[in-house]
Amino acid sequence: MTTTARTTPARVLIAADKFKGSLTAVEVAEHVTAGIRKARPEADIEAVPVADGGDGTVAAAVANGFTRHEVEVTGPTGAPVTAAFALREGTAVVEMAEASGLQHLPPGVFTPLTATTFGVGELLRAVLDEGAHTIILGVGGSATTDGGAGMLDALGARLLDRDGDSIPWGGGGLRELVSADLTDMDPRLKNVDVVLASDVDNPLTGPKGAAAVYGPQKGAADEDVRLLDDSLTHLAEVLGAQETAASPGAGAAGGIGFGALVGLRARFRPGIEILMEELGVESAIERADLVVTGEGSLDEQTLHGKAPAGVAAAARRAGKPVVAVCGRLAIGAKELKAAGIGRAYALTDIESDVQRCIAEAGPLLETLAGRLATEQL
Repeated sequence: MTTTARTTPARVLIAADKFKGSLTAVEVAEHVTAGIRKARPEADIEAVPVADGGDGTVAAAVANGFTRHEVEVTGPTGAPVTAAFALREGTAVVEMAEASGLQHLPPGVFTPLTATTFGVGELLRAVLDEGAHTIILGVGGSATTDGGAGMLDALGARLLDRDGDSIPWGGGGLRELVSADLTDMDPRLKNVDVVLASDVDNPLTGPKGAAAVYGPQKGAADEDVRLLDDSLTHLAEVLGAQETAASPGAGAAGGIGFGALVGLRARFRPGIEILMEELGVESAIERADLVVTGEGSLDEQTLHGKAPAGVAAAARRAGKPVVAVCGRLAIGAKELKAAGIGRAYALTDIESDVQRCIAEAGPLLETLAGRLATEQL
């Protein structure tokens, strides 16, 4: 029996998300590339860092040819923060967490009833000033549960109390809402296509809504969750948009999805789906012999709209094999196979100390990538 040697170098695509708390998607790609090159220096490697709409989305866009812009906006507590967006040929990628994310809160401090999305509206105004005609609004990692009311306020909506004054910022302030008028919002929005990019499809209210599911992560106690859910229900009623409140994605990022659907006439799409299109992931998959995807934790959530699942699904459609790298692996081989991932390589395979995996993720990932290359190429 004879074998035929490969005459051209293996083509590897690295399309992985961030390792949250350790490495950005760009850094993941750099370390995986370095590890593969040590083991297989002849490999032809292409890197397309990806994201699913949450934190890291702007960075992924910039890594793939978009231009980074920065602007000062109002943070979730009302203090000014610097927020970035990405722009290329009239398409803007906006990450709501840049303006209203948990990272802008002081350590150990949560403001579940008062945190505002006003800065997201200011960020969108800056994007409009740059002439964008398509806006991909990535949502996730928010400190807010205001139904997007702050965002709408910044864009010219009139959300008033019984005295005709603007209601207080935050989900708690929605209780004072008596009337809402969206007719004087920034007129440029009428000529812009807004895509709500999210990895979750929760409705605005109820047991699977923004307050119940995500409020506790933002410091909301049980009574806060009930208050916020009632407030979001009230917002939908005043706007006459109860049907929209039940739509997939309305509950994303503290309900900013609802505000985008109602006030920006946004279209909801899974974040990884729209971002793969914009970043050219599918065409890169066609060029590859092996696709490497991954994120910090491969778990049940990964299978429901996260970046690795989206990349794996596209690779399966193209008939290309997929492996994954991760910090920790919390699903079995059966679930991986169902998602289209042939094998997962975890940092905990080579270092049992989780804290060391977090602190030394880069060098460990290079070692892991070397093992991957030796076995897969």
